[in-house]
This record gives sequence, C-alpha cells and structure tokens, in this order.
Amino acid sequence: MDFTGVYHKTTEQMSYALNEDELIVNLKTGYDVKKVFLYYGDPFEAGILGGKEKWTGTKEEIVYKKYLQHQIWWTTTLVPKYKRCKYYFELHTEDEVWYYFEDGFLTKEQMEMDGRMLQCFTVPWMNPADVNRTPGWVNETVWYQIFPDRFANGTPEENSEDILPWRNEGTVTNEERFGGNLRGIRMKLPYLRELGITGIYLNPIMEAESNHKYDTTDYTKIDPAFGDEKEFESLVKEAHENGIRVMVDAVFNHCGRKFAPWMDVLKNGKNSRYAGWFMVNDWSQIGKKASTRDGRFYSFAFADGMPKLNTNEPEVIDYFCTVVEGWIRDYDIDGIRFDVGNEISHRFLKIVREHVKAIKPDIYLLGEIWHDASQWLLGDEYDSVMNYPLMSGIHDFFIDKTMGKRDFAYMINRCYTMYMQQCNNVLFNLLDSHDTERLMNRFHDLDLFYQQLAVLFTMPGSPCIYYGTEIAMEGGHDPDCRRCMPWDLLDEEENQEKIREMKKLIALRKEEPMTRSPHFHFPETYDEPRLVEYVKLDGYGHSIEVLLNCSDADVSVKEEGEILFARRYKDGVLEKNGTLIRRK
Repeated sequence: MDFTGVYHKTTEQMSYALNEDELIVNLKTGYDVKKVFLYYGDPFEAGILGGKEKWTGTKEEIVYKKYLQHQIWWTTTLVPKYKRCKYYFELHTEDEVWYYFEDGFLTKEQMEMDGRMLQCFTVPWMNPADVNRTPGWVNETVWYQIFPDRFANGTPEENSEDILPWRNEGTVTNEERFGGNLRGIRMKLPYLRELGITGIYLNPIMEAESNHKYDTTDYTKIDPAFGDEKEFESLVKEAHENGIRVMVDAVFNHCGRKFAPWMDVLKNGKNSRYAGWFMVNDWSQIGKKASTRDGRFYSFAFADGMPKLNTNEPEVIDYFCTVVEGWIRDYDIDGIRFDVGNEISHRFLKIVREHVKAIKPDIYLLGEIWHDASQWLLGDEYDSVMNYPLMSGIHDFFIDKTMGKRDFAYMINRCYTMYMQQCNNVLFNLLDSHDTERLMNRFHDLDLFYQQLAVLFTMPGSPCIYYGTEIAMEGGHDPDCRRCMPWDLLDEEENQEKIREMKKLIALRKEEPMTRSPHFHFPETYDEPRLVEYVKLDGYGHSIEVLLNCSDADVSVKEEGEILFARRYKDGVLEKNGTLIRRK
C-alpha cells in the first residue's frame, strides 16, 4: 500500500462536528486503496481508559468518496450517542489489508497482540460552543457586487467640477470620478429585485481620498462623494424591504494617509500616542513619499499611502470593535467583507467575531483570501472566504484545452474538500470582481461566458455577479474592470436578451434546491474527454444534471428529463460550447 498517500487527523476539515449531533470524518488515501471501513464508538464503551477491557467499536464501510488528482477523499457522517467518538480505519488494496491508527499502520496480527495499547483517533467531546456555525441565509443568496463610483449617479444635478460625464462605453482610469453614489443605488433597487438579486456587496463607502476608497480616512463616516449617514441608512432599509441584504467592505488591514492616528504619527513620530497602531521600522524616514520597499514601515503592498495597521495592538482591536458595532447598530448591515483578510491578525479576528456575533448572531463575516484559507475557517474567525480557487480553476479549465473532464472534477473536488461543510455552504463564489479582469473579457465568447456562469450557479455556496455581468460587460484588469454601468444601453435588444438569460440562471438558483445542495458527483456517462458532466442531489432522491460541451465538436447526449437551462442544444445534440441543465 502507498502509505505516503494516507492522511487523517482529528482537526480542521478532516474530523469535525457539523452540528451538535453529527460528526464528519474524512480520510485521504492513494488510488491503490479500494475500500475503507471505519471502526467507531464511544471511548468508554468497554470501560474507562487504561482499563483491561478491550475496545472494539462498530464496523461500517465508508462509501462516499471524491476523486482528487492524486488521492481519494473518503467521507462519512457519524452520530455519536454520547457526543464522544473513538475510531480507526481498515484499508483494503487489491491484495493487502492495513489498519490505520493515530500513530501509524498495523497489520491484523499486530493489532490483535495481547496487551497492545492501540492509539485510536479520538474526538473527546462535541462541545456545542465549539461547533462552527455559519449564517444559513447566505446559501440562499444571490449577490451583486457594486463599485459605487461607477454604478449609478442618483444626483447628477449636484455634480462638482471634478465629476466626468457618465461614460457608457470605453476604458476608465483610477483617477477619474463619475459620481456614482448611494442615491443611485437606491434608485436601482427595483432593477436589482427584478433581476432576482437578494444580496448587495458594496466596495468601500467610508470616507477616503481615492475613488476606490480602500485608503480610509474616517471609518465612522460615509464618504461625502457617496452621500451621508442618513442616505446609507435609507439604502439598507429599502434594500431590506426589497428582500435584499447588504454587505459592506471593511478595510482593517491598512488605512489612508489622512487617517487621524496616522497623521498624528507623521507629526509626532515615535512619541505619538498612536505609535503602536502602525508597523514602523525607521522613524527617521516615516514622512518620505515613495514605495515602502525600503522597509521604513509596512503598508498594503508597497503603497506608502496605505500604511499597515497593527492589528495585534489591543487599542486597534478595541477601536475597530467599536467601528463595526456602530455599523451594525446604526445601519443594520448584514455582512462585512474583510479586505486583505489574510494579513489581519488571528487575535483581531477572533475578538471582532465574538463582539459582532453577540450583537447580530447571523451577520456574515467574509474574508478576502485568494488561497487555501483553512486556518481562518475553524469557526472562530471568518464564516467563509471569497472562493478565488474556484474562479481560478474554472478559468484555467476553459483556457487549457489539454485538461479533460476528470481534471475539472479534481479541481471542483479540491475546492470543496479544503473546508468544513458549514463553510462550503456559505462560500462567496465569483468569476470576476473589482480586482480582476472581467469574465467576458477573458474569452469574448457568450457561449463560454454562460458555460462558466452555469457552473457558478450550480455550486455549493452563494454566487456573486459583478455589476454589469448581466449584460456581459467587458473590462480589462484593474482599473479597467471598473467601467461605468451603461444604463443608457440596457434597452438595446442584445442587452435585454442577455438580461433574460441571467434572470433564468438566477431563478434556477433560487427555485431549484439541488443547485444550492452540497451534494454532487461526476458520472462518466459519455466518452468525450471535455464533455463536463456532474449531478447535483438534494438528499431526497431529486437531482439535476449539468452538461457542458467544452470539446471542439457537437456531441449527442441522451434525451431525458426536464430542461431547465440550455444554450446550443437541440434534439439530443449539444453543440460545441453548449450548456444543458436539466432535472433528472
């Protein structure tokens, strides 16, 4: 047996309480393992630990598995009667049987030796306070991301001289301001409701110098370019009346150059009462305006205008606890997205989570993390993260024609075996954002565009579309991905047809429970290596099938089931770049 391919530990996503009653146990093995059995039971079933009684446990085959590129992920759900569980594994290859314990592998003869002290895996107690709990409403949500300056100007008559005329077409720069504001978003709430949106994610709206607002000046004030506190309060209230939740961007990793504590540090140096709020290494050059590659102080990336906050400092933690408490109490926001969420201290996040969850238990705490975020998703920091690994995996599959349907399955399975199921249920799934090239810009092909959206809307978690995606809006890398929403062009028939397609996908997501289900598998019904096929199940015997023809030729598929969404499909033929979603 390939011992190097086998891995399990009783922490993180390998062994955890799904709720107060159910325990999920996962195991990784190599492909040489053909069957896995689990022996489990209460640790005290045969007497107290250290006693002479022999513990045996109940034997059960693990039948559910997901295939990764080089390993198999085996998974089962147990219901420990007394909230405790002790277990070990029996692994079968074609011609071997091994028993896997916490300290390694044993043969049957070794395991049955008289007096041997078997070191089983042990979950000592499923404490309710330790269960990772995430807000249930998120899985039901379809998000719409808005970059405020470019979405809608609700007060054009109040434009100042620095506001440019709205640009329905063409590129944009970081320096240009177009006057998008909170009033404009309020005016477009009926449009978003009609589209089917149930959640808005707002890029920063707190007072800042730039148009992107990631260089915060005052965390307690709405930026005057967008409106005032009353305007935001009205926006959230009216969004809620339209069945739409609101999530705001929190820039707690760094601030702007005009944040009052930083200005005090610039003035008073190491004698400033806020000296501990930042990470300064060379006080003699703190006022220098240039890249921070010289290390004089830490900043976001190397931007000297965005000094990094010391989120280890108790005063900083207390300050931001007060800030977020104000956002919740004053505006009744539903979620907070933490910018550069992987650089903020774990201590900060633990304290902030406990503070805000005591005020609003079902608030959604989302981290901006572009890589494996397991260490932040143990139930005491973020609820979930932006699912950039899924976005990257989907993108790479469509770019790389050498990848087949199995590679697609490996990618999806990897994304959904990194975290606990509670986190998977509320992952923030996206295909583009204010930080990336727009989806349509990558391929300039509507059929490929809708194939990827079909994946987005049928994966566990909650899907998010970036404003303008409903009309396949184009845009290059930042800042060009932040173009103005072309409202004057929406009535064109081409755009209306795109909006109708988007409405179909959103309605499918909201009306078909299988699209939101965490349960899926990848059958290989068809021989074509780039005909992606997967089935979503709801746990009650119902299922939907998703077929994506990513090959270079038309493919004949079985004619069965009710069609829920289709492009390039007719009479049993799924054309090149065609999409078919149907109820089985």
